[in-house]
Amino acid sequence: MRRFEPGQTVALRYITRAESAVGMTWPARIVCDQEELVALWIPEGAEYRAWERLPGGARRLAPARWRRETLRLMFPGRAHSVWCSWEGPSRTFRMYYINFEEPFRRTAIGFDTNDHALDIVVWPDYRWEWKDLDEFEALARQGVFTEAFARAVRAESELVLSELERRTGVFEGEWSRWQPPSRWTIPELPRGWAVVPPEPWELRDWAYRPHLAPR
Repeated sequence: MRRFEPGQTVALRYITRAESAVGMTWPARIVCDQEELVALWIPEGAEYRAWERLPGGARRLAPARWRRETLRLMFPGRAHSVWCSWEGPSRTFRMYYINFEEPFRRTAIGFDTNDHALDIVVWPDYRWEWKDLDEFEALARQGVFTEAFARAVRAESELVLSELERRTGVFEGEWSRWQPPSRWTIPELPRGWAVVPPEPWELRDWAYRPHLAPR
């Protein structure tokens, strides 16, 4: 499938296999689409789709506004992305956010993945802390995640933490100083963003088939 050009608008979607539905979805502009890195810009104020809880425990996707400028860095075949974020008119760098997720899949309108319920927050001075570790471990104990899946996610986290400790890759600091072109406007979701992919998602790069709870 063709690569996207810088500045193009795409949709980044979470596809929930358990529900066979499109989940959280963001509009983004392409910063770069290369063999080893895909970088997406999601500005503050962009209208995306987030889960809204309804009475009785049901939920639906509803429009929401993204609250913080974010540069989402994704790596082909890797089961995580790194989000750089900034705050305020002066664009103060806030943090790196390591999000564990399925290796992304290209689509005609962007990229699809799904969340793995585990994250790491990295502050500008490189202090870091787990986010949702208790939730992840509980899902593993309950059998919502298979043992092989849980091991694979933990192995991915060890690789990323090694890169963080060595200050290699995205943690060298270059991306924290990135700025979008002044001509870029806030992107909107492209047509077709709510259409479920016609074929089941397969993780061909990983030797496991996880059981994922709806999110």
